[in-house]
Amino acid sequence: MNKIAVVILNWNGVKLLEQFLPSVVQFSQGAQIYVADNASSDDSIHFVKENFPTIKIVQNSGNHGFAKGYNDALQHIDAEIYALVNSDIEVTENWLNPIIESFDQEKQTAIIQPKILDYKNKGYFEYAGAAGGFIDKYGFPFCRGRVFDTIEKDNGQYNDNCEIFWASGACFFIRSEVYHELGGFDETFFAHQEEIDLCWRASNEGHIIKYNSGSVVYHVGGATLQQGNPKKTYLNFRNSLLMLVKNLPKKGLFFVIFFRMVLDGIAGIRFLTQGKLQHTFAILKAHFSFYCISLAYLRKRKDFQIQQYYTVKSIVYLYYIKKLLVFKEIFNSNQNIKN
Repeated sequence: MNKIAVVILNWNGVKLLEQFLPSVVQFSQGAQIYVADNASSDDSIHFVKENFPTIKIVQNSGNHGFAKGYNDALQHIDAEIYALVNSDIEVTENWLNPIIESFDQEKQTAIIQPKILDYKNKGYFEYAGAAGGFIDKYGFPFCRGRVFDTIEKDNGQYNDNCEIFWASGACFFIRSEVYHELGGFDETFFAHQEEIDLCWRASNEGHIIKYNSGSVVYHVGGATLQQGNPKKTYLNFRNSLLMLVKNLPKKGLFFVIFFRMVLDGIAGIRFLTQGKLQHTFAILKAHFSFYCISLAYLRKRKDFQIQQYYTVKSIVYLYYIKKLLVFKEIFNSNQNIKN
């Protein structure tokens, strides 16, 4: 069994592979690298075979998205640790060693995220993950280094190793036994927020999720779906509701979901006033889809859910009403910290 397998999910991404595979190959000594291909119709497979013969290829039967794409591929990969890496990630020298050391020394740690910076603006954190993620009571995600659209410059303020609630799927390290024990990603999600759901389920089982600043990668972000894409809006809003149904503590379950849906409605109206009709319709579509499968998701609930899953009550209120725009502003104000 390999110690660590670096697994890059690909779908028609030959241009990204050309640009970013060289850094992965150069700086991943000791790891076996895989490209998990979601039935690409471009020259991805030919390019990898021709230029990187040491990379192993796992060919999936179709384009099943991020969640099922990884679930299918990882059935064929034998390693102690999976490093799930987006195809638009540039890694840096020594990016694997701090992660491996943490796993070796901390047996309860099941999932780790590195520091994720913006490939296009390398002095700043990247939207998808930054320095580790959290959620509020109503399931809205935010990060150290990124709260909604406010992205911080990296001034070393998060040069630490600490527990977080969720790790970004852009560069996601997990013990293979934990991944399979949890059943992998929820395939209904297709893409977006499946990593938060998996981390929440891991926490419910007593596992620890960590951020390790000793490992640094650069992420392009939005290479598959741009931030303003209505499909991304649909998936984020639908999947967030599904995640809440599965993982919220029983007490207050229906109130939290109802209030979250009210907040979604406000978001829909905000999109409408901005002339973004497609995003308003995407939220409506997300809610109708949620109604159709919510009962099935109630049956997915486990017997135990952690009670203190959130760190602040409402990040929407703190950001938009109180105008606390960055992570440290929020946590320097004692009244905002959940005890």
